[in-house]
Amino acid sequence: MTSEALDEAAPAGRVPEHLDVVVIGAGLSGVGAACRLERERPGTSYAVLEARDAIGGTWDLFRYPGIRSDSDMLTLGYPFRPWTESTPLADGPTIKRYVEETAREYGVDRRIRFGHRVSGARWSSVDARWTLDVDTADGRLALTCSFLYACTGYYRYDRGHEPDIPGREGYLGRVVHPQLWPDDLEVEGRRVVVVGSGATAVTLVPTLAESAAHVVMLQRSPTYITALPSRDRVADALRRVLPEQAAYRAARAKSIGLAAASYRASKRWPAQMRTLLMGGAAKQLPEGYDVEKHFGPEYGPWDQRLCVVPDGDLFAAISSGRASVVTDRIVRYTERGLLLESGAELEADVVVTATGLELQLLGGTVLEVDGVAVDASTTVSYKGLMLSGIPNFAFAIGYTNASWTLKCDLVSRYVCRVLAYLAERRYDIVMPVPPPEPDRVPLIDLSSGYVARAASMLPKQGVRTPWRLNQSYYADVRMLTRRPVDDEGVVFSRVPRRAAERAHQEEAR
Repeated sequence: MTSEALDEAAPAGRVPEHLDVVVIGAGLSGVGAACRLERERPGTSYAVLEARDAIGGTWDLFRYPGIRSDSDMLTLGYPFRPWTESTPLADGPTIKRYVEETAREYGVDRRIRFGHRVSGARWSSVDARWTLDVDTADGRLALTCSFLYACTGYYRYDRGHEPDIPGREGYLGRVVHPQLWPDDLEVEGRRVVVVGSGATAVTLVPTLAESAAHVVMLQRSPTYITALPSRDRVADALRRVLPEQAAYRAARAKSIGLAAASYRASKRWPAQMRTLLMGGAAKQLPEGYDVEKHFGPEYGPWDQRLCVVPDGDLFAAISSGRASVVTDRIVRYTERGLLLESGAELEADVVVTATGLELQLLGGTVLEVDGVAVDASTTVSYKGLMLSGIPNFAFAIGYTNASWTLKCDLVSRYVCRVLAYLAERRYDIVMPVPPPEPDRVPLIDLSSGYVARAASMLPKQGVRTPWRLNQSYYADVRMLTRRPVDDEGVVFSRVPRRAAERAHQEEAR
C-alpha cells in the first residue's frame, strides 16, 4: 500500500499513527517482548495490542480450579526478573500477578492498548511498513509499523476443542469446557467426569476431588505423568549459601539442564525412560493397580508433552478413592452420563470436556504481502521465529519439550538484535528465504491430537539449521544470541525512497 492509499484508509483523511514496532498480545511472551524492547532498544516507539481487557494471556483467560504451570517457574519466569518463590509449579493467579508486576516495573503497562484486536496486516514493500486493521469497541482503526511481532501463542482464545459426542441434548447434567469455566459451577457432593488426560485434566482431577463426591478421569488413551516436589530443595539450599542473583542463576541452570537431559534420554533410550516413568507412577498407586492400562501410552516419552503433577497429587487422589481413571471410548451421552464402548455407563452430574485446544495462528490475524494473501502452510520457518517470504515479521512460540518462556525470550532478544542491525546499517527490510532443499517437515514435532488436527494449516520447517527447529535451549542460545543476524537464509535490503528521505532529514538537521 502506498502513502497515498494509507491517507485514504485513515479516518477523515488522517495519516495513521506509525510505530517502529507493534507487539500483538499482552500475555507472558508479549509482556516479555516489550520488556526486552525497553531494556535493549530504548527509544523505540512501540505499542502492545491486546484483544482482551487484561494482562496475562493464558493466565488470565483460564480460570478453572487448580490451574497451574506445568513448567518449572525458574524457567517459565523471565530471566531479567527472577522467580524467587520456593514453589516451582505456581498457580494461575500467582503467574498472572507476576506478569502484571513485571509489566509495571518496566513501564510496559503504559504501552498496552486493551480491546485492540488485530484482524489483518498488510505489508507494502514500496513503503517498507505494515498497515494493521485493528478492531476496537469504537470501530476499526488503522495503524502502521515498521516491524510486526506476534506474541499470540498458537491456540484460539475464544473456544477450545469440543469433540462431537452424540446425545448431548438429552443429557440432564451440565457440560463445561475448562477454557470457558463458569463462575457459578458447584461440584461439592456431585459426581464429575473429566474427559481427557492432558495437563488440564491431571490438574482438574485432584482439585475437584477435594469436594466432589467422586471424580473420574475418562481417557481414550494414557499419558505419561510424573511427580515433581512442590518445593525446590536445591534452589532453597542455593539461596541459603549464595547471593540472590548467583543463587537464581545456578538454580535456573539446574532446571534447564535437568529438563534437557530428560528429553535427550527419552529420545535416546525410550524403553528405559518408559519403564522409569511407569515405575514412578506405580510406586504412588495402590498395589495391584493396572499401571500399564491407565498410565502406559503406546507412544514413546516426549512424543507428546509430558504431564507433571506436584507432589503426586493425582496419584494421591486415586489412592484415596476420591478419584479414579477409566480408559475407554465414548459412544454417546445418556440422560445420566456417558455410555462407553465397553458397555459401561459412567453416571455424572457434571461432564468436563478437557479435550484440548484448537490451534489458531497469529491470533487469527490475516497477513497479506504486497496485495497477496499469505498461506502460512506454504511458508517455511526460519530459526523458529520468522516465516519465509514475509518481511519485517517475527512470531514467538515456545518449546514443546521445555518451558515456553525459554524460547520466547531468546526470540525477543533476537528481534532486538535484528532491529539494531537494521538501524545501524540503514536497512529497511529483513526477509527470510526458503531453504534450497525441497524437503519439508511439520513445524511442531508432537503427535498430540491438537497438533494433528491443525497440521495442514501450519507452516513447515526444513531439514537443517537455520530452517530446522532445534528444540534445544543451548543450541538456540548460540544461534539466536551469538551468530550474526545476516547469516544464511535471510536477506536485508533498502527501499530507495526511504533512503532518500533519510538523506533529506540529515541535510535538514
